[in-house]
Amino acid sequence: MPAVFVHGNPETAAVWDPLLAELGRTDVVCLSPPGFGAPLPAGFDATPAGYRDWLVAELAAFGEPVDLVGHDVGGGHVVNVVLSHPELVRSWVSDALGVHDPGYEWHELARRWQTPRAGEADVAARFGGPAGDRAAVLVERGMGAAVAARVAAGQDAAMGRAVLSLYRAAAAAGAPGLGVALERAATRPGLAILATADHVVGTEAQRRRSAARAGARVAVLDGLGHWWMTHDPARAAAALTGFWATIP
Repeated sequence: MPAVFVHGNPETAAVWDPLLAELGRTDVVCLSPPGFGAPLPAGFDATPAGYRDWLVAELAAFGEPVDLVGHDVGGGHVVNVVLSHPELVRSWVSDALGVHDPGYEWHELARRWQTPRAGEADVAARFGGPAGDRAAVLVERGMGAAVAARVAAGQDAAMGRAVLSLYRAAAAAGAPGLGVALERAATRPGLAILATADHVVGTEAQRRRSAARAGARVAVLDGLGHWWMTHDPARAAAALTGFWATIP
């Protein structure tokens, strides 16, 4: 059965490259959400529900349950699929479980994207400049330099539109975490990646509480930040392969 990787924002599948080189699996597939390194079709529903439905359709095409791995908002898509279509998943991994804690608060950039005019101005500047400038912003925020150049090459105006639509739809749905029956995720083996220097996806306490609710193991990547897969891919790969080895 394949291992399927889903990245987040503002990324392309290139963010996984260092990790996949260490993983030692030949059955790996990277899925790029529409607008994030893949075309954004006219009329696509760039909302949490729309991305959930997109991922459900992609996974159903495999014809067998997969080992599903998600990062950032891709981790949210993963959880939404596990909650709604657990039959498509053998196991799941997410580094963003903290956003499902009732006490989670949107980070500063998310609040900006959710604000009319300020959000439009931000994505125009963020995705409209030269690729070198876009890469420099990613490195400043913590992404490994070699990967940042490849990710920046895939950033464009369509990504900006997807960002605004996704984050505004999420905000309109209410406070993150409220009403999410995270306990249903325990029907499949799960792993919460806890990169201790990642301050975007909730506090350590919020991530641990959500992992407990979801019945998920916790893999602590001490000292690594939001783009943990680009800074210590060998340690990240060991966390994943160790988890998969526990699944019958």
